[in-house]
Amino acid sequence: MRICLLVPSVCGMRGDVRSVVNLAGELAERHHDVEILSVRRHREKPFFPVSAKVTLSWVIDDQPGVRHLLPRGQMRTEVALWRRLRGLRADAVIATRPGLSVQVARHVPREIVRVAREWGRPPLPGPITKFYPRLDAVVTATEKGRQDWDRLLHGGADVRLIPDALPAGPWPRSRMDNRIVAAGGRWVPAKAYDRLIRAFAVVADKRPDWRLRLYGGGPEERRLRALVQELNLHNHVYFMGTTSDLTGEFAKASIVAVTSRAEMPQTPGMAVIEAMASGVPVIGFDTPSGPGEFVVEGRSGVLVAEGSGEIEAYASALLALIDDERRRRELAAGALGAAAVHTAPEVAGQWEKLITATSR
Repeated sequence: MRICLLVPSVCGMRGDVRSVVNLAGELAERHHDVEILSVRRHREKPFFPVSAKVTLSWVIDDQPGVRHLLPRGQMRTEVALWRRLRGLRADAVIATRPGLSVQVARHVPREIVRVAREWGRPPLPGPITKFYPRLDAVVTATEKGRQDWDRLLHGGADVRLIPDALPAGPWPRSRMDNRIVAAGGRWVPAKAYDRLIRAFAVVADKRPDWRLRLYGGGPEERRLRALVQELNLHNHVYFMGTTSDLTGEFAKASIVAVTSRAEMPQTPGMAVIEAMASGVPVIGFDTPSGPGEFVVEGRSGVLVAEGSGEIEAYASALLALIDDERRRRELAAGALGAAAVHTAPEVAGQWEKLITATSR
């Protein structure tokens, strides 16, 4: 099949981009003709490695020095995207943002299977409820997401659940003997790395031989570095920078920490899934759209209640797992088992079945 994955930009350092790249690579390995179509191209190469079997293309090349026939701005992008979608040659197109899915529903020829891939909570109704019923399917990454989207669309669209895909295996596996807590993702307010740093201050005071490694980058970096200095944690907390191999870095840790806030618009899926694939237990806050959608308390990780005293509670959970190696290893085994549903072949197979079932 000819399959097109439509993304805002394949150059991003986001979990949803990582998921798309993983899926595209596996579909290409299964002898499909796969294209990742970016609305914009901001730099020469994507952040995450893309299989050589996958075609990369873009609607607008926004690299420095590139000249455009149309003026810059939203109108230029919309016109160029409309032209590209109207002339699309594919058996299926998978759009990865609500705004793009609306454009796919409006402009992609009906003989092509049209699918919306959703990670976050449903946005406000309007174009969504008007145009999504034209799509062949809406696919979410979690069961709660499926329920939310089905509720919004009132049964007007076929809403399915297909989990995110991990990178092609085999994955590196933690030996669970390094005294390291790791966390990874974009350093933005919703990720709440400040909560993790404050909780780790308690850990460092009681278990000074443990270290916290933070992977990623973003606008919060200066504030987080200042907090580390304020709490005198410069010998305990390390800013590791960005990496395209988070699974490999997590495999060097014995615990992975997730501290995203309850109001975070998207589930912290890929970081949690990659941690489990590395055989590392996850500690996270028990939020409505958080690690609890992937982690089972007491089987593959630990969930901490948000609210009053949450920093102390999180620190206590970290210390309890640090002090109980047997429990850490039991949770690690459970995490590895839970990651099995996210293997690239398993996920790609589900997409193949969906596309085949909805083909005209």
